[in-house]
Amino acid sequence: MKSGSIIRPIEPDDSLEELTTLLHRAYAELGQMGFNYTAVDQSPAITAERVLKGQCFVAVEASKLVGTITVTPPRLESACEHFRRAEVAALNQFAVAPENQSLGLGSRLLEYAESWARSHRYGAVAIDTAEPASHLVSFYARRGYIHVGWVQWTGKRYRSVVMSKEL
Repeated sequence: MKSGSIIRPIEPDDSLEELTTLLHRAYAELGQMGFNYTAVDQSPAITAERVLKGQCFVAVEASKLVGTITVTPPRLESACEHFRRAEVAALNQFAVAPENQSLGLGSRLLEYAESWARSHRYGAVAIDTAEPASHLVSFYARRGYIHVGWVQWTGKRYRSVVMSKEL
């Protein structure tokens, strides 16, 4: 793991353009695999909307954003029943810069988000990812997430597997 990276809540003077670029870079390989995740090509305005829906955390190294994750409260309008449950916080907009992947930063971001959710009295966290992205499904499973369902998001070319972890 690279030393010097810190995880903290996003601050007002953090650049949403830089955050959007980080998301694009982190999701580029998934986009090349044919998965049209929102983060593949979202605008800074969409990044801002998604950040405002929950609590966004960023990983910073040498004043550069190298990772992010957002924790959102239950969404009653969600197409996924699990994400509507009052005790479940959703994890989304999760990304690590390509050069920082496989160094433990993703695990640290998940642990940070889980700790925040636990301290805010959530009983579980949930995340979804493209079902065919087996490397991501395995990543979450190794961290204690279990498969709890599927969801087909509007406009997506893939079915998502929904995974959850009790806190």
